[in-house]
Order: sequence, then structure tokens, then C-alpha cells
Amino acid sequence: MKQLTFAPRHHQLTNINVWTADSQWLAYDVRPSGASFTGLTIERVNVESGATEILYQARDGAHVGVVTVSPDLPPRYVCIHGPEHPDASWRYDFHHRRGVIIQNGVAENLDACDITPPFTPGALRGGSHVHVFSPDGSRLSFTYNDHVMHEWNRLEDLRNVGVAVPLHAVCPVKQHPREYDGSHFCVLVSRTTSSPQAGSDEINRAYEEGWIGNGGYLRPDGSRQRWALAFIGDTRAENGATVPEVYIVDLPESLNDYAQPGVAPLEGTATQLPAPPHGVQQRRLTFTHQRRYPGLVTTPRHWLRSSPDGSEIAFLMRDDAGVVQLWSISPCGSEPRQITHGTQDMQSAFSWHPEGGSLAIVCDNSVMLCDSQSGEMRRLTQRSATPPIGDAVVFSPDGRQIAWMNVVDGWQQIFTVEVS
Repeated sequence: MKQLTFAPRHHQLTNINVWTADSQWLAYDVRPSGASFTGLTIERVNVESGATEILYQARDGAHVGVVTVSPDLPPRYVCIHGPEHPDASWRYDFHHRRGVIIQNGVAENLDACDITPPFTPGALRGGSHVHVFSPDGSRLSFTYNDHVMHEWNRLEDLRNVGVAVPLHAVCPVKQHPREYDGSHFCVLVSRTTSSPQAGSDEINRAYEEGWIGNGGYLRPDGSRQRWALAFIGDTRAENGATVPEVYIVDLPESLNDYAQPGVAPLEGTATQLPAPPHGVQQRRLTFTHQRRYPGLVTTPRHWLRSSPDGSEIAFLMRDDAGVVQLWSISPCGSEPRQITHGTQDMQSAFSWHPEGGSLAIVCDNSVMLCDSQSGEMRRLTQRSATPPIGDAVVFSPDGRQIAWMNVVDGWQQIFTVEVS
């Protein structure tokens, strides 16, 4: 076990894609813990020397955080960027933030913003976050909240999942000082409704998404679905309770297809969220309403993560004894498979070994290596009095190390451990 950071401030890893492709650097931000979004820099630390570098510094009252890294070299960094010159009418919030791609200290807007009608296809309306490159680095996923819906009816500002593709830059006509251009064509790919029908597949929240497979997944007929995202969708039980379930969206293969509207405008309207492109298919994969403990757990917070070959989507759910276990399900649909069977709760988000076969996760106050077939757990760090921070437990691209965070003298610090 090796401590990499020591400065008396917090160091925050995102839940995935925090390593550079050569497994030499870890990217992080310096937000205070909790919900405060007041970090000024995006930084990285060398896992051999411990040297740190500032990659980007926000200015003009803006703040940055939640950085991830592209899977190629030279690395591209993407993070959340808050508004410059914030004021009473436009300050950092779920619906007032954007993605930026950072290279050589320069940040370029990922998503365009257009908040005045007529809205622009490919532009968003004010709030993308947790941007993650696809395994080939060609496109990005994100979650989203909407300024226009927030102003019209806050109950209609629903969390959704979106995709940014390199079709072309989007440059809306500027009719408001908070509108701006973006480098990527951005669309929402999930479908939500503010009033899901009880017992139906309708959801009012789509979140914690993950790309499926390094190259998609195999359909039952043997053909390949090249692009897909899994996410958690909040359904409503017959008794009115919220039940989080696993969902999947199959995405277009051609970039041009992202610009083809479906049943509603890509860009949204004054009273409607932006809508998915033509051909995007949303499916529910888990049906847990009748279980003793229905639904995926939301504590610990975790993101759906696919095995590298795309055959399994891992998630956390309680067993019939109430213990939080690691489970998986096929993107083609099936009964969930329980991976772990221990008596201790899983305590963190998790990541797959880059070759599959095992996952890194926190359990019993230790970083563990979990065999994805047998569920056997191998302790990689000594059991501590308090558990490692559950936000991020991330394999390096070469599969030799795992990065996570511990609190040391009141500060979140970054650690690594070798996987032998």
C-alpha cells in the first residue's frame, strides 16, 4: 500500500477513468468533502514519484471538479466546469454546469448551451456532469439536468443520461449571455417521466451510467450491438416506493444517426426535455419489486460497470438476509446472478480488472479483489478502523494497481496498492 498525496487538503478521485493510459498518473480534483463544489484546480499525481502537476485552474469565480481521463495518449482530461462570473441568477447548480475537455492547460467546452427558443439540436440547456470517455475514447457519456425545465417546472427537471459524439461542433445563435458553443454534438438517450405509472417500466430518474463492453455486447442471435450504456432507473412500486432498477439503452452506430430526431425534438421545447435520437432503445433489465429487499442499493453510491467483454453488468443489491452483495446481469436480459455471498456489506463503488475476471471493491474495511465467478474475496489492504472512502476503487489500465482514497489526519488522500 502506498500513499501518494500528503498536502493538508482533500484529494478526490472520480469513480472510473482516473488513470492515464500508461498507468503512470492519477487525475483528481481538490473539492472539499461533501456537496461543496468549490475546487479551483484539476491536478494529477505520478504514481511512481509522487510528483503533482496542476492541469487546469478555473478563473473568474468558476470552480471545477469530477475529472476523468481518456483511454489514449496523449491524455485528454474532462471535468465539470461551473459558470464564470456567477451571480444570483446563474450560479453553480445541477442545471448550471458544463463539461470541458482539457489539453495543455486549455479547456474547451464539450457541450454547447442554448436556453432560448428556438433551441438548437446538439446543444444542451445548462447542466451536464460526470463525463466519461467510451473505452475507445471516441465519445462520452454524462448525466444531465435542465435549466429550461427547472425554470418552467422544477418537477420536470429530471436527471437523465446523455451522450456527446464528435459529429461536429455546435454553435447556437447567442440570445443570452449564458449561452456558449461546444465541441461535441450532445443528446439525451434516456427517457423519463415525472409521474411513473406504479408497477410499470417508466422511470423518473436515470443516473450512474456505464459503457457496456470495450466493444459493445453480443446479442442472442450472435450479432454485435456496438454501442450501449447501462444506467440505474428509478421505478415506482405499487405501494408508491421508489425502486432503482438496471436499464440499458442501445445506441446508434453511425454518428450521423445521433442527429436524427425520434418521436420528439432532440433539442427539446419550452415544456419538454430534449429527447433521444431515432432508434435509441431503452430496456429494463432487472425486475426486483417482489424481492424481500427490492431494488439496487443507493448506499454505497455506485455506478453500473460492465465487464470488458460486455457480457455482464455489475451492480449492488441486498440479498434476502439484507446484506449488500455484488451482483451481475447480462445486457441481453436474464435473472441477476449473485456474485458475492459473504456476511459483510459491500462498502464502495467498484471497477473491473481490464482483462475481466475480477473486480476491485471495499468490503470489511479493506480494499478487496473479488473473483467475478466464484465471488471469492482476497484482502489487498489491512482491515482499518474505518472503511476506505467508497467513492472510487479503480484498477489501472495495466491491471497491476488499484487506486482509492483514505482519510489521513482529517484529509482525503490518494493511495495505491499492487495487485499480485
